[in-house]
Amino acid sequence: MKNIIILVVAIFLSLGSFAQAQWTVDPYHSSLNFNISHSGISIVNGKFLDYSGTLTTKGEALTDANFNFIVQVQSINTNVNDRDNHLRSSDFFDAEKYPNMTFKSTKILATGKPNEYLLYGKLTIKDVTKDVIFDVHYGGIAKSDQGEKLGMKATTTINRFDYNINFDPTGSAVGKDVNIVAHLQFAKQKP
Repeated sequence: MKNIIILVVAIFLSLGSFAQAQWTVDPYHSSLNFNISHSGISIVNGKFLDYSGTLTTKGEALTDANFNFIVQVQSINTNVNDRDNHLRSSDFFDAEKYPNMTFKSTKILATGKPNEYLLYGKLTIKDVTKDVIFDVHYGGIAKSDQGEKLGMKATTTINRFDYNINFDPTGSAVGKDVNIVAHLQFAKQKP
C-alpha cells in the first residue's frame, strides 16, 4: 500500500511539472523602452540595455503566468552620453545607490479580447515600490529546431514623482509621465 501511495504522489508531481514551463527573456530579440515629454514640445526616447527576466506559464495561455524582472539602471541609453550620465545621477535614478529596478507580478487577467491581458505587479524604482498594471498583447508561441519562443508586448505609464525621481518638480522641462514599452521574447528552458 505504501508503494502505491508513493507511486501516485510521484505521478502527480510529474504531471504538475510537465504542466508548468519556465522561460527566460531573450535579450537578442527583446527591448525595454521608455519615452517622456521634453519642454512640452517633443519626446525623448530611451531604453535599458541590461536586464534579465523569467516567466513561468501553465499551458498555452498567460493566465496564471508569473513574471520577474531585474533591470540594471546603469544601462540606461538615450543616445546622448551627458544626458545618460545625468539620468544615472542622484537627480534621477541614483544608480550608484539603487543599481536595480525590479518588477514582480502579482496576477494576470485575460481582458476578454483575444490575446489581450492585464498584468498586475510591484514595480520598484529607487527606494519605492508601487502597484502597476501593464497592458499585454500576447504574440503566442513559435516552435523551431532551436526550441520554443514566446512573444509579447507590454505597455504602461508611470508618474516618475511616485518613485522619488523629483528633478524639475514643475515638470515643465522633463515631463512627469513616463511611457514604458517592452517588446519581449522568451526562450523556453529545458527541464
